[in-house]
Amino acid sequence: MPLQIGIVGLPNVGKSTLFNALARTSVPAANYPFCTIEPNIGSVPIADSRLLQIAEVIQPQIITGSTIEFVDIAGLVKGANHGEGLGNQFLSHIRQVDALLHVVRLFTDENTASTVTGIDPVRDADIVDTELILADMETVQNRFEKTEKLLKTGEPWVKKELQTLEAALKVLNKGTPLRNAAVELPQDLFLLTTKPVLYVINVDEDQLAAPDSDAAVDALVQPLRDKAAREHAEIIALAAALEAELAQLQPDDQALFLEELGLPEPGLQVVVRAGLRLLRLITFYTVKGKETRSWIIPEGTKAPVAAGKIHTDMERGFIRAEVVAWDELVRLGSFAAAREQGLLRIEGRDYAIEDGDVVQFRFNV
Repeated sequence: MPLQIGIVGLPNVGKSTLFNALARTSVPAANYPFCTIEPNIGSVPIADSRLLQIAEVIQPQIITGSTIEFVDIAGLVKGANHGEGLGNQFLSHIRQVDALLHVVRLFTDENTASTVTGIDPVRDADIVDTELILADMETVQNRFEKTEKLLKTGEPWVKKELQTLEAALKVLNKGTPLRNAAVELPQDLFLLTTKPVLYVINVDEDQLAAPDSDAAVDALVQPLRDKAAREHAEIIALAAALEAELAQLQPDDQALFLEELGLPEPGLQVVVRAGLRLLRLITFYTVKGKETRSWIIPEGTKAPVAAGKIHTDMERGFIRAEVVAWDELVRLGSFAAAREQGLLRIEGRDYAIEDGDVVQFRFNV
């Protein structure tokens, strides 16, 4: 199953608008709470200039880029962990994703319906976090009670798990997410606050060029910056409505529009790159036959497992990986030239694929 980033936040902060821009779809994004009920999933292409440069020298018939999946999840409200606003259903959707893109509102449209009063990004983020923390507390407490009944078995793992669960409860009782806690929790709990998070501030269009120029706006954003720093999380500011407009334009028109706005690139590209960092993904490339292609894998993936991403037979019958850095391949123009220059490396089963590697896998089945 592909890795997924869930888009979360309060109702009507721009989650579905951002999702539409990312996935180039048109799911409902109406001005009332809980417009989204079932999660929408979109496969988003990753802009990759390295892939295009490799293809320029290799001249393949087919160029295939990688994608990353985003999931538009309905807005959470205070009391979601007790079922408010269909909260239990929405929380179950969050459990299935690998990371969170947390959208908070800074735009000032007075006509936008809201479940809270006024503009306060850190308050809004804390409401969602509180619901996730409370849901995790319930999950951990239930597991603690079930595990405690097994103490009489004398199994050593029982006592160790109880200690771990107790440590997790102490963290959660302080109102702190578990994502930065030094606690190794059972994976089958599918805890919500262990997921890495990226904060996206949905701003007005006129705030994009100089987001720090307005002292009042900066005062609203600073507490969220502090919160993100404590969680080792990134913050990105974008105007979701503007991104949705940009996504509908042809590349030339999009470039002109961005130039008029004084923006170097669409905010969506920044979000996608941040999503890759959030999931700790890297990209490698293959140039075999008529197709040049990029692949995304977790950092530290060994060569046979990376080969299995292409085909299971390649992992099963892995012999070696022939590797060259993408920029060296572009400079030299071919694998043969890289081999002649001594820049083609022969790597075995223990080699961890590095970001930007161009690889030819040798296998036999």
